[in-house]
Amino acid sequence: MRFPFIFLDEAANAGNIGGSFPWITIVYVVAIVAIMYFLMIRPERKRRKEAESLRNSLAVGDTVTTIGGIVGKVVEMKDDFVTIETSEDRVRVEFAKWGISSVGKKTEEDQK
Repeated sequence: MRFPFIFLDEAANAGNIGGSFPWITIVYVVAIVAIMYFLMIRPERKRRKEAESLRNSLAVGDTVTTIGGIVGKVVEMKDDFVTIETSEDRVRVEFAKWGISSVGKKTEEDQK
């Protein structure tokens, strides 16, 4: 089962790679991990942190949209739950804070 590694033996015997071959492999692995970190992990952490700060900055009177697409105005806040009014009929629905996807601030009409 030496077939896949024949080119390594020939290169090592020719002196082209010598003892530096393991370092090249380590450099490639580190480069791949770094690329994965900067293209996948870091942006996801940033989005998660922004969403958490958005949910922590909620205030009574804010217009919010839930992850299910329900739009309403915040009327009550608890530690992990938010109660919103969804229509003119004053229908109130309670959601977990993690269920809020976007926040729009009060408009002038809402303040009157």
